[in-house]
Amino acid sequence: MRVGALVIGNDPFFTSQSAELAAVALRHGMPAAYNNRQFTSAGGLMSYGGSIIDAYRLAGSYTGRILKGEKAADLPVQRSTKVDFVINLRTAKLFSLTIPMTLQASADEVIE
Repeated sequence: MRVGALVIGNDPFFTSQSAELAAVALRHGMPAAYNNRQFTSAGGLMSYGGSIIDAYRLAGSYTGRILKGEKAADLPVQRSTKVDFVINLRTAKLFSLTIPMTLQASADEVIE
């Protein structure tokens, strides 16, 4: 089918195996994207997904409110709205890809 790239769907199993997935993609010469920055740090080309740091911040805020006596059922439903976009330029270079400067400028982190 001449697949030129891989986008890995969001799944807890894939998240737990993100380093291995990045290594397999590199070994097979397949540019790959996933939703968490650990994947990109492990050699994946890029990641775009919800910020785990922001999600933990919200969880900590909820925990603090509950420990201060608020009822969990009375707390408003919230979710993280921060998104992280990370590009790995080392991996892009391995695949002979040029990432435009405008795209690099919009990234939250660029791994060089």
